[in-house]
Amino acid sequence: MSVSSVKSGDELVIKVSGKFDFSCHQDFRATYEDLPEKPGQYKIDLSETSYLDSSALGMLLLLRDFAGGESSQVKIVNANTEIKKILSISNFEQLFTIE
Repeated sequence: MSVSSVKSGDELVIKVSGKFDFSCHQDFRATYEDLPEKPGQYKIDLSETSYLDSSALGMLLLLRDFAGGESSQVKIVNANTEIKKILSISNFEQLFTIE
C-alpha cells in the first residue's frame, strides 16, 4: 500500500496503490490536510488500487467534507470494475464524479 500526491495548479491528484484500507488512513489524510493552500479540485486515482473497503469509503467522505461538502469538486478516476461496483452499491456516484 502506498499513497502519493501531486499538486498541479488548482488540482491535487492523490494516487492510492495496493490496498485502500485503514492502514493508509494517516498517509491519505496527510496528502490533503498538510498542504499550505487548499486546492479547488481533487482527483483520486485508483488505477493501481487492488482493494477498497468500508474504511476507504469513510476516508473518501472525510476528504469530500474537507474539500467543501456538496460544493466540493472531487473526482474518482481509473477504478477497476470491482471497485466501481463497490462505489456504485454505496451510492458514491451521488456524491462524487466517477470516471
